Amino acid sequence: MPRQRSKKSSASRKTAQDPAPLIHHEDEQSGSDNEDLEILEKDADEEELDKLVLGDGSAFMAHLGGGMDVDSEDNSDVADGLEDENVGEGGLEGVDDADLFFLDSGPSAVDPSALIPGSDDGHEGGSAAWEDSDDERLAVSLAGNSRLRKLRVNEDEDVVSGREYTKRLRRQFERLNPVPEWALPSARPAKRRRRSSAASDSSISSNEMDVDDSDLSALPLARLLQDAGSLTRTPVSSTKRPKLRPEVLDIQRSRDIPRQPSSISSLSFHPEYPVLLSSGPASTLYLHHIAPNAHPTPHPLLTSVHVRHTPIHTSSFLYPQGDKIFFAGRRKYFHVWDLPSGNIQKVTRVYGQKKEQKSMERFKLSPCGRYMALVGSSRKGGGTVNILDASSTQWIATARIEGKNGVADFAWWSDGEGLTIVGKGGEVGEWSVESRSYIARWIDDGYGPTVITLGGKHGPSSLGGDRWVVIGSQSGIVNIYDRKTFTTPKGELTFPERPEPKRSFDQFTKPISNLEISPDGQLLAFSTKWKADGLRLAHLPSCTVYKNWPTGNTPLGRITAVAFGRGSDLLAVGNEGGNVRLFDIRA
Repeated sequence: MPRQRSKKSSASRKTAQDPAPLIHHEDEQSGSDNEDLEILEKDADEEELDKLVLGDGSAFMAHLGGGMDVDSEDNSDVADGLEDENVGEGGLEGVDDADLFFLDSGPSAVDPSALIPGSDDGHEGGSAAWEDSDDERLAVSLAGNSRLRKLRVNEDEDVVSGREYTKRLRRQFERLNPVPEWALPSARPAKRRRRSSAASDSSISSNEMDVDDSDLSALPLARLLQDAGSLTRTPVSSTKRPKLRPEVLDIQRSRDIPRQPSSISSLSFHPEYPVLLSSGPASTLYLHHIAPNAHPTPHPLLTSVHVRHTPIHTSSFLYPQGDKIFFAGRRKYFHVWDLPSGNIQKVTRVYGQKKEQKSMERFKLSPCGRYMALVGSSRKGGGTVNILDASSTQWIATARIEGKNGVADFAWWSDGEGLTIVGKGGEVGEWSVESRSYIARWIDDGYGPTVITLGGKHGPSSLGGDRWVVIGSQSGIVNIYDRKTFTTPKGELTFPERPEPKRSFDQFTKPISNLEISPDGQLLAFSTKWKADGLRLAHLPSCTVYKNWPTGNTPLGRITAVAFGRGSDLLAVGNEGGNVRLFDIRA
């Protein structure tokens, strides 16, 4: 049986192949007759049929990519419709690109005649760097997508153009994420000013000053301080600050200042605006806007100034206006940053005091803003403090204190008319700028004074009005003196040779490095950088140390700088790690 089927199949194949040789044979026989016949040319109908079926090279290159659709749905229907519509007109050469493509932005078909005209929101902050011309050709349905319905102005709106769709998305984003107050532009037109570099002996050249490339860095800081839209003046309360409880202090941690690359050596609050000045060995001054709720960065950086090869030891605003910043390192010069103009002046010498003023890193500005005092380098006969005119930086006078090892520290009276100077041997002198002499001298009841500060209200008017004198020592003891005990009922000054302190604090056994009294005279902050978390707060009227703060979980680190805000409701603490912690003090 298999053989029979094989024979049948082979026979059938043979039968199917037989006609071909016959035909070929016939062609061969008639080939001699057709060799001289010419091939007929294609007529117009045949050429058109070939072009439609097979296409040609020129049409292929011209329409390369012309049959692509944006939407994956109904591609065949759209392509057939376009082909049928344009075949009779000579192809797709005359068809506009907008007719070849469409974007289905909703579940239903979009009627171009139903486009909602774009809203004119006015100037959006400058012309765009690049605009896509296809945005106007897009049609987006707001009603067809549940996520886009919130972009409608009223319920009847449906189809908008691509440009209008972009505007509404931007408006919705700004509604959910409003621009912070500090980033709002000024109402006045900005005038671009170029920093001019004066002579090398009076200013810093432009290549020595690296300013942060923020929006406000190229302008004088006065523009920022005068702009009510960017910063708000700290309100001056007409009522007195409520008295603090001596037992428990209500203090809460706020947002930290952004970390800095070096330790914090100096902190200073602006007298009128919520601005904090900080500096350190990194040779950079930082100005931060105190705004814990600012978005996206709390306490944003306003500007920074870097001075080469000058590790900054001390920096401070010039009170009471705060229109200048003085800063210096362990160098033979100091700098004055004039905020209204943006210029930085370099003062290289104190005339007549070249030998006694070899370094200018230790200075303090008077509260009245008229004087600048620097600790002299000379220790002959005790120590010296040179008094300069803050406006002209010219030398005025020298206060010399007797003793050994020089000046430990000094503090200005609150009215700026005098100084209280303490020597490293414990000698304390009350020096008057008007008389250029000492009003009184006395000795501190401690060992090795390190720092001194003045504060409080209702003290002797002849001593500037400060009530409290606080002196820290090498042994960690903090002595508090009440100046009211230095006056008689008639108001005359009577200083004993070694007065007894009203209270002494012995919380630390390491040298005291920082002392600060709050502007309202209620709080005293004392710290040591030689011990981690070495900070305490005391209630001055009762001379008691708060026990509820800081706690073991308060991240203070090794403290190098302390400052109170102008309203006595904010405490700034800087440490060796470059961190500045802020704390809100509530009455």
